[in-house]
Amino acid sequence: MIIEILVALFLGVLAGTFTGLSPGIHINLIASILLATSTLISTISPIVLVVFIVSMAITHTFLDFIPSVLFGAPEEDNFLSILPGHEMLKKGKGYEAIVFTFYGSLFALPIILFFTPIFIYLLPYIYPLIKNLIPFVLIFVSCYSLLREKLFFSSLVVFLSSGLLGYLTLNLPVKEPLLPLLTGLFGLSSLMISISQEHSIPTQKIYPLTKIKLSKKEFLNSSIISFVAPFCSFLPGIGSGHAAFISSEILPQSKRGFLFLNGAANTIIMALSFLTLFSINRTRSGAAVAVQKLLNTLTPYNLIIILSTIILSSIISFFFGIYLSKKAVFLVNKIRYKTLSIIVIFLLLIINFVFSNFLGLIVLLTSTFIGIFCILSGSKRINLMGALIIPVVLYYLSN
Repeated sequence: MIIEILVALFLGVLAGTFTGLSPGIHINLIASILLATSTLISTISPIVLVVFIVSMAITHTFLDFIPSVLFGAPEEDNFLSILPGHEMLKKGKGYEAIVFTFYGSLFALPIILFFTPIFIYLLPYIYPLIKNLIPFVLIFVSCYSLLREKLFFSSLVVFLSSGLLGYLTLNLPVKEPLLPLLTGLFGLSSLMISISQEHSIPTQKIYPLTKIKLSKKEFLNSSIISFVAPFCSFLPGIGSGHAAFISSEILPQSKRGFLFLNGAANTIIMALSFLTLFSINRTRSGAAVAVQKLLNTLTPYNLIIILSTIILSSIISFFFGIYLSKKAVFLVNKIRYKTLSIIVIFLLLIINFVFSNFLGLIVLLTSTFIGIFCILSGSKRINLMGALIIPVVLYYLSN
């Protein structure tokens, strides 16, 4: 069994590397395929499949920053990294920006371990008390971010239009609904803007890790405020993007500190989604849903296996990510940025064409226009998360 678990872990790391580096291919898609074929591979122990899913999910949280920073093709959990990441890219520091997110994701480990007993023993008592408050918390967070905008009306239009599209997408027979919805809002929109403007990306420099570090003040600020992320991990509709935004509002961050914070929040929320399943039987990620379907009950033994998988896959992903980011930066140095953007756009279109349906393509087109309007209007990208927040709020208020 130990050998099978280790093999599953390494295969999960490879799968997470593939999803992390491939814009538009999310771990939810791979998890869905795995569940659909689980009867065909019934000879494999469910816990082995769970190890594969967990290691894939954790690896994904590390490596998905590479296309986000270098190619402007983010996902819903790391889209905020584009802003400081792209600014550093334009200064020849794209590799450095990616490494700071890796540092944050690795730093997430002690925070995850610290909150593990809290989630296991306290969350079952706390969650029933705050469950009915969830939609109002989401409304408050959304209103706060909107009121912080300089262009309130444009931001409100972005939030409501993305929310309406999200609601329709999730309630219509759209195959893999989140794929075209999020690809258009956060991926194609920024890439279309990128190729419409002439970008001169300087040669990217690769520094040794000993020279890529935060100042003591930056590290202290980012480390302290990272403890906000766990409180967002059991709130539906609130991802690491919101966690990073809320944290930076409490304690302002430098560009480097914000990237560190974004990386930490991304990994913390994904890892704690599995603990949320264990403690209150609630799922907030596709990976957690897959684990729930594979394991009827989460035993302490299973929990130890999952935590061990999180730790090992994080360490492996950190060093593997450093290696791959150097290769990706080399690619950016050799190929025109506009050419790379066009290649990524075609890749996203092909993925959506293959895995979604006709309605999905309409969603992709609509969400892309909303994303473009968001960028050109000067609204913050976080307002596009109305696509998930509004459907969740309506769901909770109607139940």
